This record gives sequence, structure tokens and C-alpha cells, in this order.
Amino acid sequence: MTQSINSAQLTGRAADHLQPLAGGHHLMPAAAMAYSKLQQAGREAGFELTIASSFRSYDRQLAIWNGKASGARAVHDDDGQPVAVDALPPEEKLRAILRYSALPGSSRHHWGTDLDVYDAAAVESDYRVQLSPQEVAAGGVFDAMHCWLDERMAVGESFGFYRPYKTDRGGVAPERWHLSYAPIAAHCESRLSQDVLKACWLDCAEGEERLLLYDQVLAELPHIVTAFVQVAPDWCPAPYRQHATAD
Repeated sequence: MTQSINSAQLTGRAADHLQPLAGGHHLMPAAAMAYSKLQQAGREAGFELTIASSFRSYDRQLAIWNGKASGARAVHDDDGQPVAVDALPPEEKLRAILRYSALPGSSRHHWGTDLDVYDAAAVESDYRVQLSPQEVAAGGVFDAMHCWLDERMAVGESFGFYRPYKTDRGGVAPERWHLSYAPIAAHCESRLSQDVLKACWLDCAEGEERLLLYDQVLAELPHIVTAFVQVAPDWCPAPYRQHATAD
């Protein structure tokens, strides 16, 4: 049965549907239970699945977005090199930020179904996790754990977790570390529309911090949703998507 989620929860403005976890993380209860099972299976295979990021609020995503849009926070290209966003026209600046950062209100991390993971058993305790393509690439420090996860997903033994950003579709960069709990996430993504996002930004317009590049975002919203919010339709097995559509 799909746990219902309202618009405030869907856009990261409420967290009353979430369960606290160790390390200050939060997930929806069903996702937390499934992750615990996946983590135990990982331990039995010699891995220590550890959460680097889970729920992220609208305000937190807004701070990240505005920091990059203003130039206060670094924006990087696919090679990890800094991008001089101040020198870019608005439409190119928008795409440079969206490559690695979601629009506030549209992040899958708002739902409590998605998390970024790494293998704590593969590194020293003082290792600084980057969540970089190099760490998860073939031969990278976390590659072995992700190969194990790939094998579990291929045979339907990943307890509902799959990769929404496993392929490069020209929008969001691939994120091998990003896992999504399909039984609920498929329902959430089916509800996240342009109208929901516009209503969210309108509700937040009176806040202390306004969404930067707002006019450009509105002008390009249909393309942004298609290229940077929606993920490949086959990111998870069909039964999860069909159930979400039926709901």
C-alpha cells in the first residue's frame, strides 16, 4: 500500500511524515525499514552501506541553489572543474546549476524516499566522502559496493531500491550513489507537476530568501521538468510505475 504524501511533504516544506535515523538522517518509515534490510544484506556481503544524504528540506535546497546562482557556492562541470557562472548568460547558468543541483521543491531528496550512500568499510574513518564520479567509477573506492548493488537490483533483491540517475540523458548528471525507494518514489514523481512547483514557489515567495533565477526558471519550466526533473521511465521495474499510475 502506497503511503500518501501531501504537497508540502512532496516539495520539502514539511517533514512530519519522516522517521529519524542515526546520523541525523530522515526517511519515510517504509523506506527506512527497507534500507535497514539492504544494509544488513550489505554487511553479510562485506559492505557497510552508510547514508551520506537523505531527506533535504526546501529551505536547505534553496540555500544550495541560491548559493550557486549567486556565485557564493562553487558550480562544477562534468570534469570537476569550476564553472565561472557569473560570466554565463542566464539560460546557460541555469543549465550549469541544474546539472548537479535540483530546483528547490523538485528534489527527490524532499520525499524521504531517496538517499545517497557509500561504503564506510572501504575507507578510513577520517575519509572525506565526495560523492564524485571518480569514487564510484570502475576501480573507484566505492565501485565494489555498487557492483554488488547492481547485481541485487538486476535480480529484484534490492528491497525496492533502484537508481533514478543511472544514465546520462543530457540533463542531470549520472549519480551512481543515489538510491530511490521505488514503491513510494514512483508515486511521488507521478504527482510532481509544473503546477505543484509553481504553487510551492508562490507559497514561499513571502519568505526571507527568494528563489534566484526565478524568471528564467518560469520561462523554461516545461523544458526543465522534462530534462532535469523527470527521470528515465525505466529507472525501476514496471510494476512500481504501473502501481503509481493506478493510484
